[in-house]
Amino acid sequence: MKHLTREELLSLEDYTAKRDDFRKRAMSHKKMRRVQIGPNATLFFEDKITIHYQIQEILRVEKIFEAADIEEELAAYNPLIPDGSNWKATMMIEFPDADERRIALTKLIDIEDKVWVKTPGQNKVFAIADEDLERETDEKTSAVHFLRFELPEEFIASVKNGDSISAGIDHENYSHLVDPVVEETRSSLASDLD
Repeated sequence: MKHLTREELLSLEDYTAKRDDFRKRAMSHKKMRRVQIGPNATLFFEDKITIHYQIQEILRVEKIFEAADIEEELAAYNPLIPDGSNWKATMMIEFPDADERRIALTKLIDIEDKVWVKTPGQNKVFAIADEDLERETDEKTSAVHFLRFELPEEFIASVKNGDSISAGIDHENYSHLVDPVVEETRSSLASDLD
C-alpha cells in the first residue's frame, strides 16, 4: 500500500466543506477494521483511509497549512500504513473507570508483545510493538500501543485464499481469543496484502 502524499490531502477549506461526508465514510471503514479482543483490548487496523482521515483531522484542529508542517505530519503517520506484507494496528487498552485502568495497566506489562493473529494451519504471528518509542515503564504499560504484524508468505496466501483469521492475546493476566474475526474485517484486512 502506498504512502499518502501531500497532493492527496484536502486543503483546510476543502476539508471543512467535505468533512461530514468524509468523516462518515472513514468511520464506517474504520468500524470494519476494529477487532475487540476480550472486554478491555481493541485493535484498530490502520490503512491508507484511516490514516488519511487522522491526518486531515490533525491539520484541521491544529490549523496546519504550511507545506513543511504537512510533510512532518505525513512523515509521522505514513509508517502506520501497511506495506503489503504486514498489518499495522493501534491497540487500545480501555477501562471505563480511571482507578481500575491505573491498576490494570500495572498488571499488563508486556501485553503488547503477546498479541497475535493466525490463520488455520499457520503459526501465530505475534506483533512487533512500539517501534517508534517505548510505551511502558517497569511499573506499568501504556493504554495505547502501535503494533506491526509481519506476515509470512504462507500466511498471506492463506488470507488471500479466503481462510479465516483469528486474533488473540496470550498474557498471563489477560488471555482472550477472537475466532474467527467477522468476514467484513477479514475481507478488509485481506485487501491490505499484495
